[in-house]
Amino acid sequence: MRYIFSIIGAVVVTVSLVALGFNIRQVDQERATLTTNLEQRASLLADSLKESVEPYYANFTQSSFQASLQKVVNKFANRERLAGIALYDNKGTLLATSSGLPKTIIENIKIVADAMDSNTSKNDFFDADGENRYVHVDPLHNDESIVGALMVVQNAGYINTTIREIWKGNLLRLLIQIIIFSITIFIILRFFVFRQVIRLVESVKKIRMGDGKESFKDESKYSFFIPLAKEITHITKSLSQARLSAREEARMRLEKLDSPWTAERLSEFIKSTLKDRPIFVISNREPYEHYTDSKGKITYRVPAGGVVTAIEPVMAACKGTWIAWGSGNADKAVVDKDNKIKVPLHEPTYTLKRVWLSDEEIKGYYNGFSNEAMYPLCLMAHTRPLFRKEDWQEYKKVNSIFAKSVLEEIKDIQNPFILVQDYHLALLPQMIKEVRPDTQIGIFWHVPWPSPEAFSVCPWRKEILQGMLGADIVGFHIQQFCNNFINTVGKEMESRCDFEQFSVTYQNHTSHIKSFPIGIAFTGGNEEPVYNPSVEKKLLEKLGIHTKYVGLGVDRLDYTKGILERFKALEFFFDAHPTYKNNFTFLQIASPSRENVPKYKQFSADVTKEVERINNKFKTKNWQPIILLKEHHSHEELNPLFKIADVCMVTSLHDGMNLVAKEYIAARDKEDGVLILSQFTGAVRDLKGVLMVNPYNAEETSEAINTALNMPLPEQQRRMKKMRESIKNYNIYRWSAEFIKAVTSLS
Repeated sequence: MRYIFSIIGAVVVTVSLVALGFNIRQVDQERATLTTNLEQRASLLADSLKESVEPYYANFTQSSFQASLQKVVNKFANRERLAGIALYDNKGTLLATSSGLPKTIIENIKIVADAMDSNTSKNDFFDADGENRYVHVDPLHNDESIVGALMVVQNAGYINTTIREIWKGNLLRLLIQIIIFSITIFIILRFFVFRQVIRLVESVKKIRMGDGKESFKDESKYSFFIPLAKEITHITKSLSQARLSAREEARMRLEKLDSPWTAERLSEFIKSTLKDRPIFVISNREPYEHYTDSKGKITYRVPAGGVVTAIEPVMAACKGTWIAWGSGNADKAVVDKDNKIKVPLHEPTYTLKRVWLSDEEIKGYYNGFSNEAMYPLCLMAHTRPLFRKEDWQEYKKVNSIFAKSVLEEIKDIQNPFILVQDYHLALLPQMIKEVRPDTQIGIFWHVPWPSPEAFSVCPWRKEILQGMLGADIVGFHIQQFCNNFINTVGKEMESRCDFEQFSVTYQNHTSHIKSFPIGIAFTGGNEEPVYNPSVEKKLLEKLGIHTKYVGLGVDRLDYTKGILERFKALEFFFDAHPTYKNNFTFLQIASPSRENVPKYKQFSADVTKEVERINNKFKTKNWQPIILLKEHHSHEELNPLFKIADVCMVTSLHDGMNLVAKEYIAARDKEDGVLILSQFTGAVRDLKGVLMVNPYNAEETSEAINTALNMPLPEQQRRMKKMRESIKNYNIYRWSAEFIKAVTSLS
């Protein structure tokens, strides 16, 4: 709508400027005409008065001279538009005047003197007593001598009145024209142009999403866009044929193990495996978070984190339903009556259903038990888990809220297929299975699983294990986590553990424990924008980076990510290799995370303090070693940063996988760059071309930075090529297919 108003505004301004130009010209012409007429009348009146007055000047010495002049003046004084008459002698002395003439005009000797000195008529406009007057002065003669002057004063106010009326009339006419033009333009644009454009956009969108077969059958409804509609019809046919070919190729690839996994192949795999059954993904974190920006406009962002990064491309390919907690401050404003919204907004392919939680539930379930108990329990980062009974109660309550929402969605579906994500919803599989035993459920644990001894400190460990064992498949990133889990179950539960099949039978239900190393949406094609030096230069200038080498870290502000340990290694590096001062800048992207949890608040402050300390130690006039950006970045914003970084550092103290490492590799289309990766990540097992480090050893990490910056290009390319092949072969589409196949293959 704002485009319509912009066009109307432009037309209004243009019409107004044209009308203003014509109006100014009309006013000038009218003023000139009125002034000329006034001058002519004044001149004619002065000529007739001169014939009556000049004879009296011959008898200048007579005592009745002035009285005679006054009679003549009084005789002519009351004529229409004549303000008055004044007579002067040749010295400029006033001899006779009409009553009511302003003194400012009568005493204006200069115009009288000018007329007598030049022996010609003089005239001018004067403002007197708030009114405009026209003054005409003629010299008076006796024979050849100048004996005085005659002043004729006329009212000129009617000229300004006439001009004002012209302006008023024209402006009123312009206003009426603007209203008529605006309404006409609005109707034309809204109903004959924009409506057709919107139809075209909707039709093209349907075509792009493979749902537009009928869109252009009735081309007449597009009025004067018919030629464009015809061309799009031809494109539609070509696109449909291309899609059919792609689907056919994807079907053929299903049987070929060495064929690369793509979104199309996954989509075909799901169709053949699930037989049109929808997929339901359940997670705490939602893939799109709506919020109100500083201008009061509702927009959205993709939250940081591995779950969203991994699962979102899968859902885009599978067209299912994702159920998650609505955490955005504008989430409620955009959903329908069933708390659903189609996403992604630019190309809706699946449904997001939001679950609402109260502040008390968020505090206990999310901030409390999930992030202060389960998270530090699973990740060995030397942070003591906090177990509070009230948090556990909220955790159980919220899991039941999710269960209710899921059961509502699957009530009319036979053998529903559900994928539960991560430690926030550990109780959910059992809750669903108790009500719907026909459900096929897989739960994937995105963080590590600790040793049985470490897990045994949890007061509610049995309830958590019972909840997870409601799933048919319990998935982890690596085999070590599977080993830890089955050993934990064997220690804590009265169950039958089959180490040969890697399964657990508990209460007549068997759960299989398997590893599925998660990947990213990378197929080795042209998914990412091509390297562009000019874009790189502008980005570096924007960031204030002018050094030869650039390092990059991309993490949530999380104490398990080894950010402080990374900074310590950088300090060692600049101490040990001072030649890199002014030549190497490290950019740290730190997305705010779990800001309501005290541990995370303190960690954020510690990160800022450490950056300031190191920068103060090494910085020069035009350089500082570390640039810290504490803000959310979308994948589109991160990709150029991955491309400009000569070295990327992932120094997690403990991590299930870490997809940042794989995203950096995917972005390196020139097959250069070096990845420094912590030995405590799951990704280190897949990526054999990294420089592996112990993040607790600052000296070792420091030397890895030096090695990376001095690594020859052929060696960089050899390593990067190998790693790109690895993430292409085991991408998120293959991960999804294997996980789904594992769940559905169980009876």
